[in-house]
Amino acid sequence: MLRFDDLQLFVRAADLGSLSAAARVMDLSPAVASAALKRIEVQLGARLLARSTRSLRLTAEGQGFLDYARTALSSLDEGRRLLARGQDQVSGMLQLSAPSDFGRNLLLPWLDEFQREHPQLAVRLLLGDRIADLFRQPVDIALRYGEPEDSSLVALPVATDNRRVLCASPDYLARQGEPRQLEHLLQHNCLLYMLGTRVHDHWQFDDGKREVGLTVSGDRFSDDADVVRLWAIAGAGIAYKSWLDVANDVTAGRLKVLLPELTCERAPLNLLCSHRAQLSKPVKLLRDMLIERCAELAGQRSAL
Repeated sequence: MLRFDDLQLFVRAADLGSLSAAARVMDLSPAVASAALKRIEVQLGARLLARSTRSLRLTAEGQGFLDYARTALSSLDEGRRLLARGQDQVSGMLQLSAPSDFGRNLLLPWLDEFQREHPQLAVRLLLGDRIADLFRQPVDIALRYGEPEDSSLVALPVATDNRRVLCASPDYLARQGEPRQLEHLLQHNCLLYMLGTRVHDHWQFDDGKREVGLTVSGDRFSDDADVVRLWAIAGAGIAYKSWLDVANDVTAGRLKVLLPELTCERAPLNLLCSHRAQLSKPVKLLRDMLIERCAELAGQRSAL
């Protein structure tokens, strides 16, 4: 396959009448330029330039090939300009994956606003709590809680200080009482999230003196994090949720944060992609919006 830079060198040498002059313009050494010209001639099976110590001229084959080389370079330049214009515009298709709870209750309205600001942008949204396979699924980016397990992915922080909170509805607390210390959780119905076959029933905390882990139990399990939130709102038990997922419910009085003096598990939100080339202008603008909105919700937690 012919190389773009080899074609450039050939055209420059033909225009300047000198291989060494073309090498200087392209910031190449004479040896590299000579090797590039030889490479293109071998690939084409024809001699393009007749060279001597003092002069250079096009052969008949070189003269015939020159127009095609110019056309090819011109087409490639136009393609690059089109790509550059596309990267400057907020248009096209934005394909992303997000956790079920965060996606339904926060991201959906934020995306609506984002698309109103950028009406030429289309969105394809996949919701689910399983880790999206960015190399196989039709998504450009994924929003995920926790530290990324795949080191080959590019991970950009969105909400690094987000943590989980214990929460329950006022109705549940009126019926069952409010836990005043961690051990009281063992007497309550805890709403459990599961991913695959793993049930997340070991909840970790920091009481200011030490890290404490507690294995809890309950009568409800779901692999959909939003279902766990809805159970908590309905008064079915106590949930251990990301603050971002329940911030609006707490503000509206549907849920109450329990044992607020505890330092709970970190649940950082990251934007993941398989390659930095996927960080288009729409993705960067969306990330800026997410950082701002998540910071606003974090501020509500501080005000409790």
